[in-house]
Amino acid sequence: MDPSTSAQSHSLEIIDVIEETADAVSLVFAHPGGKGFDYRPGQFLTLRVPGTPEDGTTWAPRCYSLSSAPGIDAHLQVTVKRTAGGYASNWLCDNAKPGMIIESLPPGGRFTVRDSPDALVLFAAGSGITPVISILRSTLAESAVPVVLVYANRDRGSVVFDAALAELAASHGDRLRITHWLESERGLPDAAALGALLPAPTAATSAFLCGPAPFMDCATEAAAAAGIDGARIHREAFSSLTGDPFAAPVGAPAGGPSSPDGAATVTVDLNGATTVLAWPRETVLLDVLLDQGLDAPYVCREGNCGGCAFTLRRGDVHMLVNDTLDDHELGNGVRLACQSLARADELAVEFD
Repeated sequence: MDPSTSAQSHSLEIIDVIEETADAVSLVFAHPGGKGFDYRPGQFLTLRVPGTPEDGTTWAPRCYSLSSAPGIDAHLQVTVKRTAGGYASNWLCDNAKPGMIIESLPPGGRFTVRDSPDALVLFAAGSGITPVISILRSTLAESAVPVVLVYANRDRGSVVFDAALAELAASHGDRLRITHWLESERGLPDAAALGALLPAPTAATSAFLCGPAPFMDCATEAAAAAGIDGARIHREAFSSLTGDPFAAPVGAPAGGPSSPDGAATVTVDLNGATTVLAWPRETVLLDVLLDQGLDAPYVCREGNCGGCAFTLRRGDVHMLVNDTLDDHELGNGVRLACQSLARADELAVEFD
């Protein structure tokens, strides 16, 4: 590993490349073992994709959802679809091969089933099926929860995991209903048409949506109109990374944790240990923890992945950026360490 990269970075070996469609491949990585790569259905990996001298880059960080399912698949799998002008995705589709080593950060993301649903509604479009199939397979294997999946694509040839979905429907027909929405046959979906595909929800029905923003807007409207509680409608969205999530942390700036005058006091529950620290008012919590040598979780450090999420048990914080936590999580005290500034004298935080 490059000494300038984060200690959280791991080298993953590609052991198989599966052509899913004409423009999508699945990359199967040998699981590196160890607790650091445990993951939940719906999470993603941040890969360090090689760049090119022609465009002046040596690498590009990109997030790709895991299409494998923990407890079912022995190895890690991400599925990558070509996108117009998408350098990293196109490079992986063209160049990935068994034996290649790709640097990855540990799994991250909050697009996971965590609100104890008694029924699931899943909406996916295009490559948005990637985290959804992980959630779907795990739910079918580990519970008796009924599931409805609505999956939109241009045409039948662009349906990723077509055969796998057919097998799941055949094996779990008593509680799995899959509707393929093909634009070649039905045109673009709208909220009314999507809503007509949904059963009457229970109070504990949860919906998970992944795909292009216009599709998720329609699906959100459809789910809400069908009666699904807004706090139980979860969207997955990736933002472009502007920094280097693989870079080793540089510690807090001058006036940070080493200068506690006027600082708040924070009690941190992390990895089974409790630590009390000074938290300077204008230093984000993640920098405070890393500067003190604590092994705090993080991925992007930009507020858009949820990899550094914690639960605020006491006190108040201000988040500079939040592109991942929904209203349900915020209402339950979940915050992002990479974006949180102390706004109380005494605080208590807990990491899962």
